[in-house]
Amino acid sequence: MTTGQAAAPAAGSAPAISPGEVRRANFPDVMDFYAPGLKRWQTPEWVPENPRRFLPVSVTGSACALSCDHCQTKVLDGMISVRADEDLFALAARLKAQGSEGLLVSGGSTRTGGVPLLPHLRHVPRIREELGMKVIVHSGVVSPALAAGLAAAGVDGVMLDIIGADQTLHEVYHLDLTTADMDRSLALLAGEGLRIIPHIVLGLHYGRFLGEHRALEMVARYPVSTLILVVLVPLTGTPMAHLPPPPADEVTQFFGTARLAAPTTTINLGCARPLGPMKTELDQAAIDLGLNGIAYPADGAIAYARSRGLRPRLYEYCCSLTWTGDDGYAKVEVDA
Repeated sequence: MTTGQAAAPAAGSAPAISPGEVRRANFPDVMDFYAPGLKRWQTPEWVPENPRRFLPVSVTGSACALSCDHCQTKVLDGMISVRADEDLFALAARLKAQGSEGLLVSGGSTRTGGVPLLPHLRHVPRIREELGMKVIVHSGVVSPALAAGLAAAGVDGVMLDIIGADQTLHEVYHLDLTTADMDRSLALLAGEGLRIIPHIVLGLHYGRFLGEHRALEMVARYPVSTLILVVLVPLTGTPMAHLPPPPADEVTQFFGTARLAAPTTTINLGCARPLGPMKTELDQAAIDLGLNGIAYPADGAIAYARSRGLRPRLYEYCCSLTWTGDDGYAKVEVDA
């Protein structure tokens, strides 16, 4: 079976609809590509004009109370820290002067699984109104107080990883929580009317699938703005460094499953996924299996989308900001 091809229906049954067909029934024939300023990146197909357009900020520096087995704070190393002598608005103003147009405000986790954002949220209205910047936050596990605070601050959207297995929460994240806490986080954000941008990390349980399908079931019950799928990349210096990434066929199968489970939800392939030939394979599968967008596409992915009848659009910001394309925010359309 080729990538994106529907399975043959059983005798006497109605023809099965493929993930690609579901996408075309619900979305225009475009494929969106994203290059946020999270790292230096370019391909022969696309050299972003402003690599500082959208930047990640940590409110905890390199500190995290959990030291999860898949990260060990390595992800925080690539973020810009709020210095002791400045607040979040001052940092945003400094980055704005250097060409930034938006921020991902994140940080290390507390022992209860949330990022300590509340002391910083009072600066968000000024950042959005006075500086004209987009502000997305990575919340971690959400409390009622945090959900209310995020809504009052007027953040543009809220990212959070949705974990679908208690075992993963305990063994990978070192949290004394259950999947009910994940579901409660989604419910609290939905109750405040916030844009919800859940992430599902494929192969998170030491390179194998465990709770991903349960996570998808939870996400599908809520009015999410965009679902982001990312793939475990075993990082040097972590307990997972010696592990291979999850099998490509399981990952691509999940792409199709996600599209069928959430036929009208924008689904993007996010920043994190293995490099090399596997990245090319995953990107082509994402195009064939009905996903809407890809962050940091592999070389050739833009041409591949065009060959599949999709008009590429290029955005220099985070793939969570899917609604901003409507106002032409840093968009380049590539003619077929």
